[in-house]
Amino acid sequence: MDGRNRAMMVVFLLCVLAEIPAKGHILDVCATCHADATCDDKPDGAGKVCNCKYGFVGNGRTYCQDKDECQIGASKICGQHATCHNTYGSYYCTCLAGFSSSNNMSVFIPNDGTHCQDDDECRVVGACGDGARCRNLEGSFDCSCQLGYQVHDGLEPFNPHSGNASCRVVDCGQVATVEDAVLLSLTGTTYSSVATFVCEEGFIWRSGDNSSVCGADGGWKGLNMVCEDDDECRVVGACGDGARCRNLEGSFDCSCQLGYQVHDGLEPFNPHSGNASCRVVDCGQVATVEDAVLLSLTGTTYSSVATFVCEEGFIWRSGDNSSVCGADGGWKGLNMVCEAKCGPVPFIAKSEVMWHNRSVVIHRCVGGYRSWRGSYISVCGSSGVWQRATLRCREIKPPVNHLFVLNEKCLRWRAEKYEEDKEVYQVTYEGSREYQRSFHDRGRQHLTSKADQLELCLNLLPVTNYSISITALSSRFTATISTNTSLTVPPAPVVYYREFENPVPTLRLRRSPDTLDPISLYQVFVLPVEGIVMFDCSSPASSEISSRRKSSTEYITAQIDLGHLGREMNFTVGDGRYYGGFFNAPLQKGRNYYIIVRAVSQWKSALKSACVLWAKVRGTSYVLRVSSLSAAASIGLVAMVILGGYCFTWFFKRT
Repeated sequence: MDGRNRAMMVVFLLCVLAEIPAKGHILDVCATCHADATCDDKPDGAGKVCNCKYGFVGNGRTYCQDKDECQIGASKICGQHATCHNTYGSYYCTCLAGFSSSNNMSVFIPNDGTHCQDDDECRVVGACGDGARCRNLEGSFDCSCQLGYQVHDGLEPFNPHSGNASCRVVDCGQVATVEDAVLLSLTGTTYSSVATFVCEEGFIWRSGDNSSVCGADGGWKGLNMVCEDDDECRVVGACGDGARCRNLEGSFDCSCQLGYQVHDGLEPFNPHSGNASCRVVDCGQVATVEDAVLLSLTGTTYSSVATFVCEEGFIWRSGDNSSVCGADGGWKGLNMVCEAKCGPVPFIAKSEVMWHNRSVVIHRCVGGYRSWRGSYISVCGSSGVWQRATLRCREIKPPVNHLFVLNEKCLRWRAEKYEEDKEVYQVTYEGSREYQRSFHDRGRQHLTSKADQLELCLNLLPVTNYSISITALSSRFTATISTNTSLTVPPAPVVYYREFENPVPTLRLRRSPDTLDPISLYQVFVLPVEGIVMFDCSSPASSEISSRRKSSTEYITAQIDLGHLGREMNFTVGDGRYYGGFFNAPLQKGRNYYIIVRAVSQWKSALKSACVLWAKVRGTSYVLRVSSLSAAASIGLVAMVILGGYCFTWFFKRT
């Protein structure tokens, strides 16, 4: 016996003992009923009894415990399609999904006959969405698409609550075409829409259906029309007068017959796609021939004939005298030659005939030549002989040619003249420099000469780019040439040569400003006098530190740019300052020196220089200097003694 059964037996014995009234007492049964029990009369009327309330089980006095009605099964107590929910002393039922209670309550107790019945979801309009059919199932429903709709994002049948499937209207998309046909009308692209076709221009509908219908499967159905080529050339005059018709697949074109020409277009043409047409060829005005006149004319259209005869005073020598209007609209065949009675026109070298009649010819020089003296008219004389023109034609050449620059200063050229007249030449020049942007050198000269070879020298400045023009004023012809002048030797300064015994001599020079100052400088050289002294003035000019000492004795003591220098300059040798990066070192005492100034001009790789001996500095010995100082000191001492005696005498006389 398990522990639960033993406990129940103990409770039962207690209840039995509790019902035995004590001896000498009257028992009140109702007072002993359990809280979840009611006191009822016994069926036999013998007294009261405690009964547990509905939903409870027990003896009614000592205990009443909750009865779990759901334990016997939901379908037995709540009915089909329901769920049982136990409560303290009772229970309630709810319907499963897809079902609802017959009393339309969310919870119920089936003691009044309430039960769960199927819920028809299809009674809700649009439960499946647009274009779908709803089918009710026991406890659920499903959907399928109506005709003209297709399922999207799923398969049929479907439930919209358990996926994304839905019905969408069938759309057949772009209309399928048929060969040689074009779309006439379209009601839409959805289910049952209709597309109607017609044959293209130049084709005829022979058989088949000309409409296509959008089907339930999303495809266009039914179009099977057959379009066949229409022979437009069977219609008389399809291309118009004077034209030939040629049938093409789906079209036709036209070309003109012989004697006709296309108008407002090109061949072949289609009269339906433009204004082109064929018109009869008309050659228009008859082409003439030199020295001939029209005798007769049958017309101006195709195959018409024009006949000519020579003018009076001329004879028909050769060729055909008739012209025929051709199919291309031009007159053909006329090539008759009429000659004057004096014979062919006289020939003048390098000339052509400008005008002539029966007896007079006017000549002129051909292109590239000009008339030079003589008559330009030939006349047919009464004797039948030409009096020839005396015209002479000379080749036209530029008035100024073979122009070149000689020795960077002079111009030389050849003059072309047709008469022995003087020619006036105007020469202008303009110069510029790369290293001096503000520099401009302009000039003009005039020259009058009869000569064929000319030469003119100009005052051109060095290291300058020049453009020179020569204009022959009578013919207004201009020739131009460019030249570059080279670097020249710079002008040497004017120095005042002196010899000094002072080791710090001050030297002076005078100069004239020059156009080459921007690329020129002065260098002051110190040359110790030791034996035979040699100095190379053309040695390279450099301001680099590594080249400042040209030898162990000779050196540059100063370098001065001429662009910052006036007309005169004073310079003290050995003042201990820097000039252009060079140290002007003091001269050594007791030594002799030559001072040389060098003018240097340099542009790119070209260098020119000029040198001048500026001064000579003589040094003095130490013994000589000491003797000189001693003598000066002695003389000074004697002078002071004499001055002191004089002052003492003067003072004594005053007192």
